[in-house]
Amino acid sequence: MNHSFLSSQTDDDFSKAHNKALINEIQHLLNPEEARLISLQDMKTLLKPKNEVYKGMEVIPVKLIVGSEGRYSDFDNHFFPKSNFLKNRWERVDMAHYQDIVLPAISVYELGGLYFVRDGNHRVSVAKSRGIENIDAEVVSLQTEIKLKPGSTKQQMIKQVIEYEKRVFYMETSFGDITDYWCLDFSTPGQYDVIYNHILGHKYYINSTKSEEIPMEEAVLSWFQNVYLPVVNVINKRKIIKRFSKRTIADLYVFLIKYWDELKQKFGNEFPLEDAARDFTNQFGKLPLMRRITNFFQRRKMKKDIHQTEENGKLEI
Repeated sequence: MNHSFLSSQTDDDFSKAHNKALINEIQHLLNPEEARLISLQDMKTLLKPKNEVYKGMEVIPVKLIVGSEGRYSDFDNHFFPKSNFLKNRWERVDMAHYQDIVLPAISVYELGGLYFVRDGNHRVSVAKSRGIENIDAEVVSLQTEIKLKPGSTKQQMIKQVIEYEKRVFYMETSFGDITDYWCLDFSTPGQYDVIYNHILGHKYYINSTKSEEIPMEEAVLSWFQNVYLPVVNVINKRKIIKRFSKRTIADLYVFLIKYWDELKQKFGNEFPLEDAARDFTNQFGKLPLMRRITNFFQRRKMKKDIHQTEENGKLEI
């Protein structure tokens, strides 16, 4: 093949890949996060790997490469190029494939069974566009016990992490067996550690009044019955969950107990939970749809009245 033909071919290949990125973006207008390439730093924050292990050279499946360390803004979630400024370098990599030139191995981090590019984003993009199944890679593994499912969006990965945290919490504390309560669920990671610390704090408080330390099982049940359930009863009684879409009862327990503690520090330990729940809901809760619509039109009417008053004032002058 002559160089002119290859240049035309690589130009066409890039245009197709770039157009796929544009179409993907349009298809996800309502949920743009789903079309974005996953940031390694975001996943490290989420999974909190303990250490790094150098694995050396490996042949890895291209379909398991789901993110990037530094170029996650340049490519979409399928590694299609989002900008024309990637064109020259992308086409040089594509040209090398046509000429059967062996390219250097890419460099990746492995995290949760998936791969994130350190170096070689354009090579991965071309490989995915060409349907190449495997690629040579120098691998550094970030150690974590959580295994992520291939093809997951970032939101789905977050859900997988929460599910893992719940399994660990229930297993290590026997929470379900002790309380017969299996729906301690959260919408964000890291909250089971908060609950565990609440239980430890409650255990310490009980032990301060006893001559012998109570077992952990007794502390778990006491916290559940005397701390968690009373707060949940107030949340249910006031129907607070309706004002916080996509949140769980356990989410609201954590939010409300923190808010209540802040109020007690300010106004004293006798500050009522019911008052804290009311203030919390009024300050942070989303108003029902009909009330939001009513408030919107009331604000518009108020602005109109103020404007009319100002106009009348000008006429009198």
